[in-house]
Amino acid sequence: MARQPAIPTRSLRTGQPITELGLGAAQFGNLFKETTDDESGHAVAAAVDEGISYFDTAPHYGLGLSEQRLGMALKETDRSSIVLSSKVGRLLVDSPASADRLDDEGFIVPAERRRVWDFSRDGILRSVEESLGRLGTDYLDIAYLHDPDDHWKSASSTGMAALIELREQGVVRAIGAGMNQSPMLTDFVRNTDVDVVMVAGRFTLLDQTALADLLPIARERGVGVVAAAIYNSGLLSSPTVDSSAHYDYGQASGGVLDRARRIGEVCTRHGVSLPEAAVQYPLRHPSVVSVVTGMRVAAHVRSTVDRYRAQIPDSLWEELHESGLAPDPARVD
Repeated sequence: MARQPAIPTRSLRTGQPITELGLGAAQFGNLFKETTDDESGHAVAAAVDEGISYFDTAPHYGLGLSEQRLGMALKETDRSSIVLSSKVGRLLVDSPASADRLDDEGFIVPAERRRVWDFSRDGILRSVEESLGRLGTDYLDIAYLHDPDDHWKSASSTGMAALIELREQGVVRAIGAGMNQSPMLTDFVRNTDVDVVMVAGRFTLLDQTALADLLPIARERGVGVVAAAIYNSGLLSSPTVDSSAHYDYGQASGGVLDRARRIGEVCTRHGVSLPEAAVQYPLRHPSVVSVVTGMRVAAHVRSTVDRYRAQIPDSLWEELHESGLAPDPARVD
């Protein structure tokens, strides 16, 4: 199959080009469902074929399995042609006592290791070193502080200082934080020397929380924003909204379902599917550098790229904006 045109890129303030669509590798760690090395490898091959060059993972995903599989899948790919991000803050520690059980955080893997919160300098350095080993590389393009919700003091001080140290050494090219909330990410942008942040679920067709706090300060400071979890736990991933759909890791309320259906109806009137609009919506903001979605197998990659490449008329964004269903990020300061 002929390689497709490269996905367009946007640049971080460090100069690194990031493809507007990135592959999130959480599912490579057997998130909620077992997968295989071959399936992960085929997904990565499909992504490269489709012009995606940004890949995101974390030690948390499958207790290191996601990083291992991603590293194997990219082994024959020119390292300079891709952007790799991983995360720090959850250190993996051997746990023989729980090895006979499965992980209890959603990943179908033996609990041979356990996660320990650690935003100390030593913890950050050790975490990055271990991630480099699993990924088979000698540097990370981006390192994010991972979900430091209850650890602001250590994450913003020793954790961030360690990442800055690694950035100065070239072991990490850009640094930031990744979270499911926007207020603390806003604090990171305002008070620390981050280059990029990843916001999960808070800048989507259904939830524009980050539009009020994070995105304005990110634009002011020149900090890139990666939008993740843009389907809001699956609610926006299908052209039709199912009554049993989940939203934000729980059962969607009647009000949320109704709003999603109304947005879907607007999409249909303009010849666009709900998932297509969901993928492209965050990219309308000038501070967003990439949308990252989970892609477990090659078919997921192909369908996501199709959604990204779909032609969406400006009239759709205008109607969503004027109706109050979803403000157009291109029109909001």
